[in-house]
This record gives sequence, C-alpha cells and structure tokens, in this order.
Amino acid sequence: MVDVPDLMALRGKRVLVTGHTGFKGSWLCVALNELGAEVTGFALPPDGDDSHFQLLGLADSVNHIVGDIRDYEKLQGVFDAVKPEFVFHLAAQALVRRSYDEPKLTFDTNVAGSVNVLEAVRNTPSVRVLIYVTSDKCYLNREWEWGYRENDELGGHDPYSASKAAAELVFSAYRDSYFIRRETLGAASVRAGNVIGGGDWAADRIVPDCIRALRDGRPTILRSPESTRPWQHVLEPLSGYLLLAARMYEAAKKYSGAWNFGPHSSEIRTVKSLTTKIIEQWGNGGRIEIDKGAATFYEAKLLHLNCDKSHQLLHWNPHWDFDRTVVETVRWYREILEGTPALTITRRQIHDFFAERHD
Repeated sequence: MVDVPDLMALRGKRVLVTGHTGFKGSWLCVALNELGAEVTGFALPPDGDDSHFQLLGLADSVNHIVGDIRDYEKLQGVFDAVKPEFVFHLAAQALVRRSYDEPKLTFDTNVAGSVNVLEAVRNTPSVRVLIYVTSDKCYLNREWEWGYRENDELGGHDPYSASKAAAELVFSAYRDSYFIRRETLGAASVRAGNVIGGGDWAADRIVPDCIRALRDGRPTILRSPESTRPWQHVLEPLSGYLLLAARMYEAAKKYSGAWNFGPHSSEIRTVKSLTTKIIEQWGNGGRIEIDKGAATFYEAKLLHLNCDKSHQLLHWNPHWDFDRTVVETVRWYREILEGTPALTITRRQIHDFFAERHD
C-alpha cells in the first residue's frame, strides 16, 4: 500500500468511481487500491484490448460494473447496493473533435448523465464526499494571457466545452438546492488542465498520436502546433482530487465548491514543444509534419488555470515539472512495448510520485 498520511481518510472506505475504464479513471482506481480503499467502478466497457484498464487487469481488482450513466435506474441500483461513502464522477465524452461529430451524445452524456449521478448522490444517504470532475474547458475562453479562476465566467464555443460548462451549472444547482442541507456531505467540482501519462491510447490526443507514430516509424501530424496547454502528469490532478476528498470527509462544507488543478504557469508549453520533447525522449528519431488543412473546427489556442485556491487552502502544489512529466510518460510506453506488465509500471510510478511528494 501507499502510505500517505494526508489520504488516510480513504483507507477502508467504500468508493464509487464512474468512468473507471477510462484513462484517468483507471489511474485513479489503482491509486485508490494502493491507498486501501474498497473500489467499485461503473462505466462503459473499456475501449479496446490495449486500454489502460485492460492492460492493468482492473476487472479483477475492483468491483467492475459495466453500465452507462445515461441509464439512471441501473446507476441508482449500483448506489443502493454499494452504499458508497466517496463518489468520484469521471464518466464523460471527453474528446473535442468527437463532440463536433456527435453533439447530442456529448450533451446527453456530459449533462444528462451527470444529472443522473447528482440525483443518485441526492438519494444515497451514505455518500459523504462527491468529487465531480469537469474540465478546464468549462471556462468561456477569451484567449487571454492569465489563468482562469474558479469564479470566472463559464461557457464554451464547441459542444464539448459547452457541455462541461452546463455540467458545472447543474452541479451548482444541486449543491445549493440539496447538498447544502446535508451537514455531512461535501461536494466539489474539479477542473484540471490537459493530463498526459502512460496508458492513454485515445484518438486525437497528442501523446498517443505521437507514440503510435514513433512506434510505427511515421511522422507525427500536428494540426495546431502553437496552441498552448497546461500539460501535467495524470497523477497531479488525481492527487488533488484525493487530497480534496480526504479534506472534505473531515470538514464537508469548508472544502465544498469549485477547484482548479493545473501546473505552474512557467510549465505551460505549446503542442509542438510537447511533441518535440517526446521525440527527444524516445531517442530513435521521429519527425513532425504540420497538417495545414486540419483546422476544420474551432479549438482554443491559449488556455491555462489559476490554481491559487488549491495552493493556499489545500496546500496542493504540482510536483513533477514538464520535463519529468514527459520522461515518466515516455518511459511508461517504452516499458510496455518492451514487455513490462502495465500494472508494474503504473504502481511504481504511483509509489514514486507519492513518496517524492511527501519526502
């Protein structure tokens, strides 16, 4: 087990994770297992045999339930059976480009599905903590230089961003109308920057696209090379979610509300800079090509978060800088392609990350 004094509140607790078969959800489940929690996951089937969830064999180490958050009756049945004390809601349609192709699916999942999760929490007295994950793209992007704060205007130009802003508004309504009346219930929405790390094989994400290109000896195609993003290792925001959950378990109302988790502004890089660093770390060559005809839909060029609230009130700070993040990410893919079991690599990185944070 990982021995993290700040997270002892999770040990032995019943934890429900929606979206546990996804990239962030699977990393969270391993971390929760290492912390000694009793984990139940509710999500769609994993996306392919090479998904992080499948490679980890997580179906054998958590209470794995296949389901769709749009199915309220099944979701409420899981809440009734598990009686979770902690709920981490990560299930979502998480791709910007797919949101243009399937806007109804995106809104049905990210808004209506999230309503179902909130309703299940409302109807489940055992729940003490809700961590409700949205996105840094929930903010109305004005392409300005400074980071967005938790009280900045919400909105979105594309279906994905708009769905996340709408999910935030729904959360606020449930928090202010229902959750505030339950003295022992803490509820927080969390907004993180772009996460990278081993085990992400999704289409239209820069790291898996780059790794596939390097593996296959092809150039990496970039559509927006100068766009900046708050890149961070997946364990950075997850450590924030876990710390916030532990704090809310002890002081529900003090820590309820909205929280940002992202890297320091000095660590923000362009898409091209990230790709160049990955190629450099891979070490076997690689090249970049710009797809000048790729910009067929709107995508924000400049985006980062102000995380002063998390720094000052939670005492959470990012740990791995940009260079270390890329090193650990590329190492994960390198080792998995060389035959090292995914669970071995993932557990080692979790142990290293938390050990170094608390040195």
